[in-house]
Amino acid sequence: MTNPAAPADAVPGNWVDRAPLRAQPYLRLMRADRPIGVWLLLIPCFWGLALAASAGHGGVRLFWYAGLFAIGAYVMRGAGCAYNDIVDRDFDGQVERTALRPIPSGQISLRQAWAFLIALCLIGLLVLVQFNTFAVFVGLASLALVAIYPFMKRITYWPQAWLGLTFNWGALVGYAAAAGTLSPGAIAIYAAGFFWTLGYDTIYAHQDKEDDALIGVKSTALRLGEATPRWLAGFFAATLALFAAAGLFSGASPVFFVALAPAAAHFIWQIKKLDINDAHNCLMLFKSNREAGLLLLLAPICEVLAGLM
Repeated sequence: MTNPAAPADAVPGNWVDRAPLRAQPYLRLMRADRPIGVWLLLIPCFWGLALAASAGHGGVRLFWYAGLFAIGAYVMRGAGCAYNDIVDRDFDGQVERTALRPIPSGQISLRQAWAFLIALCLIGLLVLVQFNTFAVFVGLASLALVAIYPFMKRITYWPQAWLGLTFNWGALVGYAAAAGTLSPGAIAIYAAGFFWTLGYDTIYAHQDKEDDALIGVKSTALRLGEATPRWLAGFFAATLALFAAAGLFSGASPVFFVALAPAAAHFIWQIKKLDINDAHNCLMLFKSNREAGLLLLLAPICEVLAGLM
């Protein structure tokens, strides 16, 4: 049974509905009932770690780093959602899917939301300082991207591009944490994530395109319209090409490139399955990008395993 205080896009019967009542608005503010955002933030971190490992960096510390990134992705995704809701509180109140989010519905005051956001950021900072100094500075450099992102939908039809720059920064931090530096391969895998996000967040944006058009919010869904499948083919092709470039820059063996085949098949499936006028279809395909990201992760992992044989 759906909690009447939950937003329309909340997962029915999720664990947040069984949490203490005072905690529920804060858990919803950080989207604790929807882990897909954590996965999409975390997976590029794993890409960076695995690519560094394929180049001989990190060693046994990689498992410790992976655990830290999991914690960091969880709290910082929550912080990002809280910040986004603070900035978008007036827009959210005008969209059916988001009108019952904690801030526009009055379940959390603006002051309480800011306090919660600061607490999450402090936890994220505590995680970040566990890495080497170079990685810490790389991580801190993402704050400008995070701060500006919620405003992009007001000024450009390409806010998904800014999200791509922001959400995949973990690939750079992951590589830097393991290697203590950045490489052309790390930059290429970050760029691959940029195009991946352009693809999956365009799919996601098609859920809200009618409401967005009415309230003046811009998105690639509105910009690309019926041409979306063709653009997605380009975005996902660029993702695969840049992933392959990361392998070339890192001196990968043929195993790396063969291991990209399952991800390519998954992207083809997404494009063929997409119905931009069916919100449920768009949400399902958006969520399937957890599997797409993990399939891309196969390439550097297979390279690492091949190096051990």
